[in-house]
Amino acid sequence: MGRRTTRPPSRALEQAVRWVCLLAALMPVIVLAVLLFDVVGKGIERLDLQFLGGFPSRRPEQAGILAGAVGSLYLVGLTGAIAVPIGVGAALYLEEYARRGRLARLIETNLSNLAGVPSIIYGLLGLELFVRALGMGRSLIAGAMTLALLVLPIVITTTREALRTVPPALREAGLALGATKWQVVRRMVLPMSMPGILTGSILAISRAIGEAAPLVVLGALTYVNFLPYGPDSPFLALPIQIFNWTRRPQDGFAVDAAAAIIVLMLMLTLLVLNAAAIILRGRIGRRLAR
Repeated sequence: MGRRTTRPPSRALEQAVRWVCLLAALMPVIVLAVLLFDVVGKGIERLDLQFLGGFPSRRPEQAGILAGAVGSLYLVGLTGAIAVPIGVGAALYLEEYARRGRLARLIETNLSNLAGVPSIIYGLLGLELFVRALGMGRSLIAGAMTLALLVLPIVITTTREALRTVPPALREAGLALGATKWQVVRRMVLPMSMPGILTGSILAISRAIGEAAPLVVLGALTYVNFLPYGPDSPFLALPIQIFNWTRRPQDGFAVDAAAAIIVLMLMLTLLVLNAAAIILRGRIGRRLAR
């Protein structure tokens, strides 16, 4: 019996598969561009000093986002202050100190599971643990701790990846010269991995600033005519304000929501640009060091 000869795939089929893959890649971009065009077209004319510096109102033409924007900044600042040190410390333990045993595997498994938990579950956890059990109420610190739990797996994972970029030979050289483990970590490992750590932390905080579901479950206020005065203060976040405006029947609130979405996207863009700047600075620094 003769050998079977496999026919090479036709060029037409290859081109068809290529165009299908290209279309699959472009579809999300096209949908996002259409949504952005619609939002910008509705809300760009609403952006003025009165809107940016005013408080929420029952009249759409008099409503502003000052309380929501300031509340979001306070919320993100507290979230970063809680999540980043804990996440970096946990990553340092797992990468530099922990032995490859059951405890390390248990922590890694839980981190992987937590990264896939829906954000609304964190809202339920924050409502039961921070608001009710610990008696924090619907305060700024309760919202920050809830969002810190949400972004903590991202901070830990990205920090571990950044620590792995440091060659093991540098650690061994430091230990061979008589340095302690902590001296090697503090003076060699952390400075070299800092660009990656900062980038991962900023991207994690970028996720936190746009989250609305945990804050809705937590019970964040939807109407606040004052600025937060401390960690135990009631607060209004920009995603909550957008969510509240989209539920109103008046067309004017839909325009207000579109304008607030533009402001939120600008805040996210600034964070992403900062992350990109850190990445470029780290790469240029490594090239100059060579």
